[in-house]
Amino acid sequence: MPAAQDSEVLNRLTELCERASSGTGIEVLEVQLRGAGKARLLRVYIDKTGGVTHGDCELISVKFGTLLDEEDVLPDDSYTLEVSSPGAERKLSTVRDFERVLGQKVRLTLRESVDGAKSYEGKLSGVAGDTLEIESLPGQMVRIPLAKVQKANLKFEWKS
Repeated sequence: MPAAQDSEVLNRLTELCERASSGTGIEVLEVQLRGAGKARLLRVYIDKTGGVTHGDCELISVKFGTLLDEEDVLPDDSYTLEVSSPGAERKLSTVRDFERVLGQKVRLTLRESVDGAKSYEGKLSGVAGDTLEIESLPGQMVRIPLAKVQKANLKFEWKS
């Protein structure tokens, strides 16, 4: 399948999945289409306030699966549909991703150093435009332009 056609299919799949989640309080974070033929995998990452349950995954799987059957977006293709949460240490890339985890601990790897360091770990205390504010040590704030972030993940912390 040519790249442009593949992109159109992915956009249509994303649109249908968002329609399936409408009114549920569940947000579609990402839709991926991998492989081909019988090995084709349609993977959907979802999230919601308070965390994702197995029931949430099942709900979106059933609703999205029904829409896929009705709309025939992947004609004559067999595929496996997988719906899950992005995980405790999910990747972060967009301003929206960072706004969603404001106040939580993050880990960043930078393309170029900021204040002499190429990696930071700390509490995300602010997102202003395209700049992140990280409390790397208590009371020590570092401002990092999003454009300098090469890789970012939520950092899972056990709470007792």
